Amino acid sequence: MKNFLKIYTKELMAAAMFLAAYVPTLIWMWDRWFARDSYYSHGILIPFVTLFLIWQKRDDLALVEKVKSRWGMVLIVTGMLLHILASLMRVYFVSGFSMLIVLIGLILFFYGSAVFKKILFPVLFLVFMIPVPLVIITNVSFKMKIFAAKIATTILNNVGIAAIREGSLIRMQHAQVVVDDVCSGLRSLISLMALGSIFAYWMKSSMVKKYILFLTAIPIAIVTNVARIIFLSSVAEIWGAQNAGGLIHDVSGFLVFALAFVLLYVVGRVLE
Repeated sequence: MKNFLKIYTKELMAAAMFLAAYVPTLIWMWDRWFARDSYYSHGILIPFVTLFLIWQKRDDLALVEKVKSRWGMVLIVTGMLLHILASLMRVYFVSGFSMLIVLIGLILFFYGSAVFKKILFPVLFLVFMIPVPLVIITNVSFKMKIFAAKIATTILNNVGIAAIREGSLIRMQHAQVVVDDVCSGLRSLISLMALGSIFAYWMKSSMVKKYILFLTAIPIAIVTNVARIIFLSSVAEIWGAQNAGGLIHDVSGFLVFALAFVLLYVVGRVLE
């Protein structure tokens, strides 16, 4: 332990100063991760996934020659200036991204570009823990829920359940279903894109196929969410609106995400 502290004294001091500088930003991210109906409830897991992915490369990293890069200090200074400006303006989203810039700078400064190239994906994967501004979430979620309601209404009519759409409200003969923001599919989309990036990273195939797998997360998230809306609408119309809420509503959300996960995995195996 003493040898470890002696060898990595500078790195540990830099890490401590890094965390201290970003305390307000980390608190903001924590609040967004654990907020009610959060779109980033997966955020707390991202740093641990990154550490695991880097740990998997420990043998390769041990063999890499560590040559400090002068670009490291440039990125550190640039990131800190951006962080200070963002903090003064309370734009924590920008501060979150500056944190990645500083982190990359620290890696380059202490270990060099060869090491950074080895852990490029694990470091960039941290972007999935930074919550998007609420104004963007609201706008995208609104568009997605209207789109999902349109598709669901069309399919319901085609399978024999008469339905009309009023905004994000689906009216049927005996019941009505409201597609709320949290049911827009955006939450699943964000989580699936994070999963898709990991699947693509692990997939032993060409970069083109990796990008295809990653982008496949978008239609999968949309299709499975529409399927959930159709299911809940059918339950409400046939067995009553009271049966489409509560436990069935929550369980269907978990099952739909599990289905999306399986579909993403299958697409990856097919491409591979």
